[in-house]
Amino acid sequence: MKCIVASHEAVTAAEFAELALGTPVELWLGVEGESDEERAARLDAARDILADPQFSDLPDDLVRLAARVAEGHPGLFNVIPLGRPARRRVARKGVAA
Repeated sequence: MKCIVASHEAVTAAEFAELALGTPVELWLGVEGESDEERAARLDAARDILADPQFSDLPDDLVRLAARVAEGHPGLFNVIPLGRPARRRVARKGVAA
């Protein structure tokens, strides 16, 4: 099945996300090995985009995209439920347990 967004064909999931959001995924996620200076520049650019009225719906679009990815790949996060610790009963003075 082809994924076509705004008349462009997305071949990979990253291309689909970029076409759907209108910005490169790396802008939001960063890249491995980026320097502190590169990270600061990337975050500054991201803040400028979020401040632009043209992208006012972008945070909502990002949340919807993340939700779709999480739904489509339930093992993605490999979450392991932890048991609840047993509640300790604290004896109070003058109260029978």
